[in-house]
Formats: sequence, structure tokens, C-alpha cells
Amino acid sequence: MSNTTYRKKLIEVALPLDAINEACVSEGSPFTPRHPRSLHVWWARRRLAVARAVIFAQMVDDPSGYTETLLSDPNKKRVATRELGKRKSIWEVRKTQYEEAHRQGDTSIPAPGPEPTLPECVADIERERLFRIIEDLVLWKNTTNETVLQQARDEIWQSWRRACAENADHPRANELFDRYKLPAFHDPFAGGGSLPLEAQRLGLKSYASDLNPVAVLINKAMIEIPPKFAGRPPINPKSRKEKTLFQKTWHGAQGLAEDVRYYGKWMRDEAEKRIGHLYPKIEVTVEMAMERPDLKPYVGRKLTTIAWIWARTVNSPNPAFANLDVPLATTFMLSTKAGKEAYVEPIIENGSYSFTVKMGKPKDAEALKRGTKSGSSGSIFLCLISGTPMRFEYLRSEAKAGRIRARLMAIVAEGDRGRIYLSPTSKMEVIAECEKPVDIPETDLPEKALGFRVREYGITKWGDFFTSRQLVTLTTFSDLVEETCEQAKHDALSTGLPDDGKSFADGGNGVTAYADAVGLYLALAISRWTDLFCSLSV
Repeated sequence: MSNTTYRKKLIEVALPLDAINEACVSEGSPFTPRHPRSLHVWWARRRLAVARAVIFAQMVDDPSGYTETLLSDPNKKRVATRELGKRKSIWEVRKTQYEEAHRQGDTSIPAPGPEPTLPECVADIERERLFRIIEDLVLWKNTTNETVLQQARDEIWQSWRRACAENADHPRANELFDRYKLPAFHDPFAGGGSLPLEAQRLGLKSYASDLNPVAVLINKAMIEIPPKFAGRPPINPKSRKEKTLFQKTWHGAQGLAEDVRYYGKWMRDEAEKRIGHLYPKIEVTVEMAMERPDLKPYVGRKLTTIAWIWARTVNSPNPAFANLDVPLATTFMLSTKAGKEAYVEPIIENGSYSFTVKMGKPKDAEALKRGTKSGSSGSIFLCLISGTPMRFEYLRSEAKAGRIRARLMAIVAEGDRGRIYLSPTSKMEVIAECEKPVDIPETDLPEKALGFRVREYGITKWGDFFTSRQLVTLTTFSDLVEETCEQAKHDALSTGLPDDGKSFADGGNGVTAYADAVGLYLALAISRWTDLFCSLSV
């Protein structure tokens, strides 16, 4: 490589950092639509805006390296000459001020620097043009804007062809400097895949690998599968029945996305048939509406349950109430939105307690916000009945002894204009106490890990993170992934699509591999779901 002619790249000179930083802040919002992070969680995922800007700036030449070419354009030369006149005028003033101050022994006036030149001016003007491309490129709304992306790709190709022309005499020019083929992008530790994804978006062929199999799956889902099955129409029966859908041109991975949506819904419908009884709707009765005027429009209706809000419980350390499980609630407030306040009110009577949900502003909002904690975050819990302190040492010992249980505090249902909070019912608690499935993750958790302290609370296996109902649901959906792959394969074969008999893992490109691809996205969705669908989620 000693004979290689090298040009300085834009990233070595300057970048529009303010625009890039602003785009990163915007991208970091949890409400950013269609972001790859929704596919699966990954630690320290790089912002796509940074990845896109950095790769572009690494591939594009800095204008200082081709000023002669720029000045050969009459329009650019004219603009640069006009800019040079302005800069020289300012430079002359500074030079005069510096010389005058220097004669008087005043050293506070800085030197004016070298005299501006025409090549410097034309390079700065061209660099600003490249900056504007980056400023458009990093905006999230332009992530799939082909006009903006193609403009960036054109600049990369222009710099690459310039490099190829200058290295035409290189002994390995045919291999290393093919003007019709951009160099590939390699990331041996790709992690969440931001860099290879953005390299691919900018027109480079991407290769990614990682030691972690989860990272490998994420990268396959983001950069390997979409281009492999790009341009294909969906295979699901619904799309094929609708001629307008089937006959349309499917760009990129639109067909694959349509199938993932269809078979995801198919999985949901099948799961509802099998375990729907574990997630019943709740009927609003006249009795429920007597103390809750806001429920009157829903009397007699069965509402879809969105969530069940539970509180872990532990035996009271007070000997007088030792046989009573008291709640460990970090808050009793359900909604603090102005005008839509909702809260759980513990009703203590006859040495026991129950929960009821109320609407409106509570009399003592601060006390309800604390739940059964003695103060702010990190403080100890108090027995709801006696006020006896329950220190963490006590809670850990009870948890390791298997005496941590749970009690339903509230039910969240879907209303006409948002969420509706309802008081718990014994029926709903009983339904949740289903039998655990046989095939659950019984792998031991690590003994010690940074920030991993759940073993102190009796959680020693992966399956301990989930309630019985959650385990039934997750195993049902996991089983359905395999069934979905078979269903997708059957649907595709019934339409006469070819199959090479190879799976995706074996490099297949036919129906079997395509069904595997659909299954991978659905499996990742379930894996992503476990972050929220566990007993530790809040």
C-alpha cells in the first residue's frame, strides 16, 4: 500500500457537531417512531445520526484536497473570488491594527494570520455545502428519505472515483480501486448494529459480526435479512386475495414487513383461543358505578383489561399481625395527570385491609405517592396496619424463605377515551393463580454480576422473574413462533413459490428461509416483550 495516493477526509478537518448533537438528542426520545431499538434492547447502542454522519465524513474527501477541480468551475470560482475579496478586506484591517499595536508595544492584539487565498475560500464554501448535506442526513425524518440519502451516496461515489483515478497505477488497482464498486464496510464487534446499518443505508455493502449471539441476531434482522428478501411481495393469504395489494410494487422489505404484521396477528389470535380465559374482560356493574359516577356510561359493558397492578406482600414483622401479608407499595397513585387523578385507597378494618380505586384529587397526595415507604426512594417500608418498620434485611430474609407473595391493587381497563382504573376483584386474583407450564427457563442466574442483586430477594432462576400467568403466556407465544413458521411456509408453497429446501441458517433463499426470517422477527418481538411482561416491570 506504499504507492497509495491518499486524500484527507472531511472527518479529519471539521464536522457540523451542533447539528449532529441536536439530532442525537431528538433521536434519543423514547417516542421516536420505527427506531431499531424497538427490535431488541442492546447496551450502549450508538445513535444512528452519529453513525450516519461519521461514515459519510469518513468516505468523503475534504475539499482542501481538490481545490483545482473546484476552481475549474467558473461559477464556483466566481463565488470564491467574491468571498476572497471580503476576507481580504477584513484581513487588511486586522493586519493594520496588529502592526499599529505592535509599534506601540501593545501585545493584546492577536496576529491577523496568513493572508486568505482563493483555494482556501473555495474549499470552505464547498465544505459548507457538505455540512448542509450532513445536517439534512442526520435528521430522523430523513432516515428513509431517498432524495437526501442519494445525495449523500453521490458524494461518496464521487470521492471514491477520484481515489480510483489517482490510484490507477497502483499494482493492485484492479482489486483495490474498482471505480464501479465501493469498498465494503466491516464491523467485527457490531453490537446493536448502528454502524453497519448506516453504512448499508449509504450504499456500502456491510459485514457485521459479534461474539454475543443476541447481537448476531439483531444484525441479521437489520442488515442481512431485509436486502436478501427485498422487493418480494407478501406471501400471506390476505395480501394475495387483495389484488390491489399483490399487484403493487413492493419496495425494499415492505413485503416482508406486511407478512410479519399478518403472522403476528395470526399468533395473537391463536394465543387468544388457547389462553384467552386467563385474560378475561371485566364487566362494569351497577354496584361498581354507585360510588364512581365516571363508570355510569360503561354499566353493563365488558371492558378489555390493559393491565393488572399488583403489590408484593410480606408477613408483617409486628407479632400482633404476623399472620397478615402487608403490601410493599412504592406508590398508591395510579394517575397524577391534572383532571384525571386516580389512586388506590387502602381500607383498614378489623385488623385487615382491602384496596379500592378512587378518582379525583386525594386529601393527602404526598402520603399516597409514598405508598408504604417511610420516605423517598431508597427508604424502608412500613407495615400498612401497624406502621412497624420493615428493613431491607428483613425483606431479603423473607424473600429467600419464599414468603414474598402478591396482592392485586387495581385493574386498568380500556375506556372510550383512555384508561379506566377499577378496584380489584377476588375473581381476577384467582384467575391469575394458574398452574405454571412444564417447559420454563430453569437456568440459574449468575451468582454475582454488576448491578444484579435479585438473588438477595430469592430470585435464583430466570423463571422466577415471571408470574405463573406470564410464564403460560410466554411459553404459548414461544411455541406459536415455530407453528407460525410452518404456517408461513405452507401458505407460500400453496401459491407455487419455489423452495430450495434450505433454512435461512444454511444460506437458503427460498420459502423455508423466508419463513425462518418471518419467525426471527416474531421471536425478537417476544424477547423484547419479556422486558415489560415480567413481575419486575413497573
